[in-house]
Amino acid sequence: MSARMDPAVHSGRRPLSPSSTQTSPPGKARPTLNAPLAEALSAALLLSVLAWAVVRPWGRSEAVVAVPAALLVIATGAVSTDHARAEAEQLGPVIGFLAAVLVLAQLCDDEGLFRACGAWMARTAAGRSHRLLAQVFVAASVITAVLSLDATVVLLTPVVFATATRLGARPKPHVYACTHLSNTASLLLPVSNLTNLLAFAASGLSFTRFAALMTLPWLAAIGVEYLVFRRFFATDLDAGAQAAAVTGEPEVPVFALVTVVCTLAGFVLASALSVDPAWAAAAGAGVLAVRALIRRRTTLVALVRSAAVPFLAFVVALGIVVRAVVDNGLADALGYLIPEGTGLPALLGIAVLAAVLANVINNLPAVLVLVPLAVPSGPGAVLAVLVGVNIGPNLTYTGSLATLLWRRIVREHETDIGLGEFTRLGLRAVPAALVAAVVALWASLHVIGG
Repeated sequence: MSARMDPAVHSGRRPLSPSSTQTSPPGKARPTLNAPLAEALSAALLLSVLAWAVVRPWGRSEAVVAVPAALLVIATGAVSTDHARAEAEQLGPVIGFLAAVLVLAQLCDDEGLFRACGAWMARTAAGRSHRLLAQVFVAASVITAVLSLDATVVLLTPVVFATATRLGARPKPHVYACTHLSNTASLLLPVSNLTNLLAFAASGLSFTRFAALMTLPWLAAIGVEYLVFRRFFATDLDAGAQAAAVTGEPEVPVFALVTVVCTLAGFVLASALSVDPAWAAAAGAGVLAVRALIRRRTTLVALVRSAAVPFLAFVVALGIVVRAVVDNGLADALGYLIPEGTGLPALLGIAVLAAVLANVINNLPAVLVLVPLAVPSGPGAVLAVLVGVNIGPNLTYTGSLATLLWRRIVREHETDIGLGEFTRLGLRAVPAALVAAVVALWASLHVIGG
């Protein structure tokens, strides 16, 4: 997924829309609507798509509104057919990778990997809530980095609930850790988050260099989050827990664990050979899928369902709607706001802008808008965008789709998560983690080079 820089990038000119980093015709498309109407329609449709994704009335998929909205901006000329096609083509490999990782994560869950993780946390917590929190941080950080944030939200969160209940600990600190780390801990690898995949494709970095540059920011942000959690949930953590019984614990699914490790190695090898990482993810998912089908632990229907096809359609449709908003003025406006360069003040400015935009229009649209504007300043600026769109969403419910999904899972477990408490925790954790991660990124760029 190496980027192909266009001449505008090499000349140092700041592109005013994502078309500068995509293989689409030069120049802005001429919409059928006049400019003010096209801008108003695009903005209204984007808000409608995001509102539906937040509320999800009657449990309906995010694609229910997003797909018709994408078709409408194309039909009215708010975005040209060529630009819509270019957007879909750019997102295609990312969508394929995401589908493979979702299937891989679900098959790992079917094999018992997450249950074994929960048993390990319960056994080694030794009746201490503080130790359980540290173990949740370790587990959530590793799972998010390797299997993506969706695995942490969808698969680990219920395990954490069960583990806390088993120990008699108050679940709130540990459950909150799942949502915060699904965002913050997704900084490490290109495969950890859909936003990372989009930025990785434009950064020009190899898989290993991306990981090397983001390791220190990843550790810094997680460390700050842990300190904030220890202080914010001091009362809940001091309530204690009970030692877990050691009988009847599930075995570690060695085959699934080895497959995950080999898949991760495949990502590195694919990057070195300039092969799309989606193939490595598909290979890992395929190995577990064949094994599960032979043992009749899953079905083809279940595999297709685990790929979350409606959500994938939502991502493509959202990208087209965002492209319409960008083509009709948003990129021009943000082009004047985003700092140039990779000095510490510039990186902080980019990260803060990205964090604010993620909380206003969600982190996925934010990265689609900002990454092309950051590309002329180099990979460091692109990574600063990721710091903002990955850490920033911990401030509000609407900052990322992962947080919205986590909220629904928490409600299913009859746990009350108030908006006020969520926001207070975010106000303590986000600014500190954001600054720590940016400073660490700046240091990494100077030591390793961008």
